[in-house]
Amino acid sequence: MNRGELADFLRRARARLAPSDVGLTVGARRRTPGLRREEVAQLAGMSVDYYTRLEQSRGPTPSRQMLTALARALRLTEDEADHLFHLTGEQPPRREATSTHVRPGLLLVLDRLHDTPAMVVTDCGEVLAQNALSRALSGDVLARPPQGRNMIRRFFLDPAAQELFPPEDRPERAREQVADLRAVASARPTDPEPSALVAELCAGSEEFARLWDEHEVAVRRAATKRFRHPSIGILELDCEVLVNSEHNQRLVIHTARPGTESYERLRLLQVVGLQDLTPTSS
Repeated sequence: MNRGELADFLRRARARLAPSDVGLTVGARRRTPGLRREEVAQLAGMSVDYYTRLEQSRGPTPSRQMLTALARALRLTEDEADHLFHLTGEQPPRREATSTHVRPGLLLVLDRLHDTPAMVVTDCGEVLAQNALSRALSGDVLARPPQGRNMIRRFFLDPAAQELFPPEDRPERAREQVADLRAVASARPTDPEPSALVAELCAGSEEFARLWDEHEVAVRRAATKRFRHPSIGILELDCEVLVNSEHNQRLVIHTARPGTESYERLRLLQVVGLQDLTPTSS
């Protein structure tokens, strides 16, 4: 690992970002431009001490997972993200049909959505990025182990994920998940990712296997969903899905209609829910 080059690259990438570029409040006057170290650490889900040591050329070699988190936190382009991997002696991720690299422009849009939950996911359900209100609504998905970051897998295999929706809504949500994955799998017949996910879920969930056999197909688009939050209660939200076809990524946005009870509860979640968000230590 080239610690000196890595430290210099991280410092320069941090210096060129303003808090508003990543959805943070500017706050008190700053003596130097760019983000603070603790802000980068928070965005990347690591401890401030760990990140500080990287910038001081004395940190351990970051894992591939940590490098991906740093690339997103610093809003790196694909070329810059590849360079980050090379500096640590790692090979960059392969550019497959479904890329896990979120473009800085898409992250900028995500950061600008202060008052509505939003996240970037792949068409196979892997969560790649969330804004603060999305984490407040459904938890910090990126803080989970890699196997726990797929929404479809968690929906059918993780009992805790079932608590996110009212029980009476689950059958419809399940059909939507399976029908959408069917559309993805049929559109990418030679891609092992969707076929492997289907095989795993058929083996692990009788509900999924039964719905898969029904052969329903429907690409996920606009819908109205109800979420169950332990502190706020039920929120009925309109879901819009914006597709980046080049990378098979989706920007999923949930909004509440003004004047409704859910609108007021979503505003309350901005205050109550965000207070519980703390960075994950590395």
